Amino acid sequence: MDVLFNSINVRDLLSSHDLDDSSPLSAPDLRLLIDRLNIRSLDIKSKLHTYILSHHHDFSDLFINSSNAVVLSDQLFTHVSDLNKLVSKPIDVEIKQTVEQIRLKHVELKEKKDALGLVVVVLELTKELGLVENDLVVWKVVEAAERLMELKLALRVTEECANEGEGEPVVFGLLRKKWTDCFEEIQKVLVKFIEKAVVGILDYGLAKVADLMTRHVITPAVGSISHSFSVEEQKLDSGDITEAVLRITPLSGTQVENMDAENIYSGISIVPDDASKLSDFQTVRQLTSEFETSLKEVMFISSEKDERLTNFTDNVEVHFATRKKVEILATARDLLLHSDFKLPKEYSRKSEDMKNGGNVDLLFSSERCAISEAASQLLELVHQTLKDVCLSSPTVALEFCHAARDALLLYEAVIPVKLERQLDGINQVAVLIHNDCLFLSQEILGLKFQYQSDFPTSMKGAVFIDLGIRYKLMAEEILQRQIKLVKHNLMEAIDGADGFQNTHQPKRYESAKFSIDQVAFIIEKVHIIWEPLLIPLTYKRSMCNVLEAVCSRMTKDILQLDDIAADETLIHMLLENLSSLLASLVGINQTTKYQEALSGSIDDLIPSLPQLRVLADMLDMPLKSITASWESGELANCGFTSSEVKDFIRAIFTDSPLRKECLWRIENIKV
Repeated sequence: MDVLFNSINVRDLLSSHDLDDSSPLSAPDLRLLIDRLNIRSLDIKSKLHTYILSHHHDFSDLFINSSNAVVLSDQLFTHVSDLNKLVSKPIDVEIKQTVEQIRLKHVELKEKKDALGLVVVVLELTKELGLVENDLVVWKVVEAAERLMELKLALRVTEECANEGEGEPVVFGLLRKKWTDCFEEIQKVLVKFIEKAVVGILDYGLAKVADLMTRHVITPAVGSISHSFSVEEQKLDSGDITEAVLRITPLSGTQVENMDAENIYSGISIVPDDASKLSDFQTVRQLTSEFETSLKEVMFISSEKDERLTNFTDNVEVHFATRKKVEILATARDLLLHSDFKLPKEYSRKSEDMKNGGNVDLLFSSERCAISEAASQLLELVHQTLKDVCLSSPTVALEFCHAARDALLLYEAVIPVKLERQLDGINQVAVLIHNDCLFLSQEILGLKFQYQSDFPTSMKGAVFIDLGIRYKLMAEEILQRQIKLVKHNLMEAIDGADGFQNTHQPKRYESAKFSIDQVAFIIEKVHIIWEPLLIPLTYKRSMCNVLEAVCSRMTKDILQLDDIAADETLIHMLLENLSSLLASLVGINQTTKYQEALSGSIDDLIPSLPQLRVLADMLDMPLKSITASWESGELANCGFTSSEVKDFIRAIFTDSPLRKECLWRIENIKV
């Protein structure tokens, strides 16, 4: 760069250096000088350009430092200006104003906190008073009174509370008024309770007196033929009855003589108590007719009167049949009301027939089932009645036939009402009632073949087929009711798993595991109750119905998940818990081809079970294997749809080109 800073002698550029400095230059010299100056200028430019290029970074740093210096000087100028302005104002005045504002804000905040605390207290008291009102609505008087006593202290309720409300918030006065209203409501409820208690005590006492009078006074008097009855009523001027007096007086001898012969003979135990003795009663009938004729001949009785004694003896069959029918129905009613429907502890399906109830052979089946003592004794009573039908006259036989039918109908009328609570639960009693109905239905259908040939001619058409069908439908209704109760309990247990969402979280996993354990417990309980009592094929069909509900619900819930862990173990846990039960169902003996066709395989009876097993296997399968299973039709045969398979793949596999390809193949391949 020296050439830039040194001066240039123009004459040095000329060809001759001996020219005088004061002599003018000629035109050729000037042109030569211009050319050489141009050459020199170009040379200087070239060197300058080369120098700048070689020192490019130095120049860049120089320019950057210059720019930074300018920016810093501007910032310094701004700060100095701000400082100058700040120094020119009174800062202490602003500080004082700021401190005063802070103090006022603190005071305002404290007041708002106090007001908020008051609001919280008022809300709590209002909530408690609301709970008191709710307790009164549902008749929880004790709980309402306890809450009211606690609120009495909180609200400072006293006898002179009217003067204590001065200077306090109005809301406390309103709360005290609400407390007083609740207190008065409790008093009204207690008054009603006392009224009902007094009325109940009086009703019980009067009913007890009436019962004792009926038992020890009226019944003996009515049963006797030697008393007359009259009622005397005392009335007020308004017409209301204030007192009624029942008078029971013995009859005079003449009054007894005028009584009908039927009433006199009704007190004599002359009507036979056995159908076989009716033929012997013909002697009594003949003697009675002769006796009444003799009385007419001696004119002791009028000849114009009806032959009452003779008519009574002629209708002895009707009297006998009516009394026996009442006895049969009373016996049937008593044994149904006093039966306990309990099996002995040592009971088993293979035990021998017991004296009362226990195992019996079904008439139209090779199976055995347990029945109650009531059903066994009731059928025994019906058999005995129908045997009497075969030995009786048409009139008596008809009444006996009606008695047998009514006795069978008593089971339907009494047992469901007596054991209503047991039928609403899952227990052995409900299963026994089902077995009773099934047993009675088959036995009733067999009565026609057993007794109809020995019935009187007019009774040949008497059959009980409608009752057999009726009890069969009743048995199926009870069984379906039990299955519905079991399904309801199982669905409630599965609902506790909340759709098996987020089972990767320990708390949600424990909740889902508990639900599955509860499902297994309910199924095991049902197995323990049903298996010893139900017919094997009925037990298998019913249990498979229950398991189908569980498997289909589990499969549905899991397929609806948006995210499934590949190491999901809940399905395996459920299948493991059900393995022993499924094995026992498979092992149920099938003695005939008809039964085998009727029962079918486990997979046929539980269509969702293969689907659940395949779903468990799919958790361990790679994506390509799942796609291949769909293309081969295996998944479709198990009941899966293309949308379910695609949703399952999206839930268990992350997004990738392979997943997109498999989803496309599943969507476009029809199986």
